[in-house]
Amino acid sequence: MLRQYFVGAAASVCNIAIHALVMVAVIKVARTADELATSRQTLRLIVLMIATVTVLMIAHLAEVLVWSLIYATVSAAPAGTDVIYFAFVNYTTLGYGDVTPVERWNLLGPMTAMNGVLLFGWSTAVIFEVLRRALMASGDEREKREKRWRPE
Repeated sequence: MLRQYFVGAAASVCNIAIHALVMVAVIKVARTADELATSRQTLRLIVLMIATVTVLMIAHLAEVLVWSLIYATVSAAPAGTDVIYFAFVNYTTLGYGDVTPVERWNLLGPMTAMNGVLLFGWSTAVIFEVLRRALMASGDEREKREKRWRPE
């Protein structure tokens, strides 16, 4: 059982590191986008949100692949199982139940789900923050434009 905890913790820490690196990149890009003044604030917002969510989805895919690599390395899934599918089902907490881990690795599924829930929550928080900052920046730009055209 202790071995399951160590393997699950190692995969989780690896995924947290991936997510942290991606979050730093997303935040840097969002800050740069905030500094770009454009007359098309709506288009800027759309592009920024599409880019943010796409990058986060790619990060989650990479994290699922980490779990599938772990499953394959320790033979946690029954023979003939698609470990990527198995990892996706666990990571997203979908839990079809059509594939279950071999008994000696039965804690990896719940650990994968816990990791996925935490990282999805983290992604949601970052998406919200990027949106909030982008809306604040577009509001600031609107305010500046209005001041330029307002008679004093």
